[in-house]
Amino acid sequence: MSKSASASGAFAAVTALFFGWGFITSLVDPLVAAVKSIFSLSNVEAQLSAFAFFIAYALTSLPASLLVARLRQVRAIIMALALMASGCIVILLASNLARYEGVLLGLFIIATGITILQVAANPLAAALGTLERRHFRLTLAQAFNSLGTVLGPLVGASLLLRGLEAAPGEALSAGARRDALSSIDSAFLLIAVLIALLGIFIWAMRRRIETAAPPAAPGLSITMTIRTALASRWAMLGAAAIFLYVGAEVSIGTQMALFLHAPDIWNIPLQQAGYFVTLYWLGAMIGRFAGAGLMISFPASRLLAIATATAALLCVTVFLVGGGIGGYAALAVGLCNSIAFPAIFTLTLERSSAGDEATSGLLCTAIVGGALLPLAAGAISDAAGYRHSFILPALCYLALCGFAYLAGRARLPQGAEEPAGQAATVI
Repeated sequence: MSKSASASGAFAAVTALFFGWGFITSLVDPLVAAVKSIFSLSNVEAQLSAFAFFIAYALTSLPASLLVARLRQVRAIIMALALMASGCIVILLASNLARYEGVLLGLFIIATGITILQVAANPLAAALGTLERRHFRLTLAQAFNSLGTVLGPLVGASLLLRGLEAAPGEALSAGARRDALSSIDSAFLLIAVLIALLGIFIWAMRRRIETAAPPAAPGLSITMTIRTALASRWAMLGAAAIFLYVGAEVSIGTQMALFLHAPDIWNIPLQQAGYFVTLYWLGAMIGRFAGAGLMISFPASRLLAIATATAALLCVTVFLVGGGIGGYAALAVGLCNSIAFPAIFTLTLERSSAGDEATSGLLCTAIVGGALLPLAAGAISDAAGYRHSFILPALCYLALCGFAYLAGRARLPQGAEEPAGQAATVI
């Protein structure tokens, strides 16, 4: 088999992984709304679901980079999928015992597996082909990740939010609570089956992936990996950008159903609001498919600057206007999010003086923004209402616009080849 054919087959298999973890990650959004009603939680307490999920990135990303370097991609991916399936089983047990702490533990285990996938698959997708198309490949893979995030809330709203209509300040009836916990059972049993099927597919494609994967970098200790990543100015800037981006995206997504359900926004049933969350992720999917094509001709830094500036404007609109217009503005932020993650990731990989594994490990560690910033957004929502919480992501997007400007002005490290259509450009 030719190297190009192996690379194409490997890229298809890796893209399936992107779809899978997008589907699972997006189920956290309706789950936050579900557990808030099931366990009578405040917004901050409900956001612990997002915290338990995304804190795994801070704790396991750098160890995951060592794991990927030593096991190589396929074995690390299979281990990650096994962890994810185990996390689903923990959530099944927790829902049967009606223990919120068990749900949080299961989410942490699932996220640990997804962290390993992120560390392995992001640089792998970027590397499976010619250098000048690395922005295109990672953005295209992320577009299929977005397809998973579109389908996830649909399934999640159907399974997790059915019948959760208690009045503010009132607890669910015993029967409704029992049915809701049973729905969590069904959702995560479905996920466990899908993970098993994905693992079988990846194992069947292992020869293509191993043939097309780039050579292994010299193994580093965790101390040296951390030092190498922290010594790179651009790895640090990229990590800060990922922290802010994921924190902003998750702060909006996890509260979207509750936001649209609020009387001063759309005042619609919670399950119906959950279905509308799909539009948030649908915008990201459409934007990523379109952005994959645009990145062939336009600098990623320029596209990132435009997208983040627009997202900031939309968040300010939500805060100032609210109501029906505010709801649509919040959903439109998803379109602006579309190219942000792959653009930040590849712009950083190109400019970082650290190796891909160390840089990828640090960038994935920074996804912990999805754990911390939603807690702050939840606290603002509890204190002042959902509209006011959009000020936090607005500030994040403005900072990301600054990152895009710096990336556009930066020169690539000496000896690095400038990707066609991605030349360092003053925005």
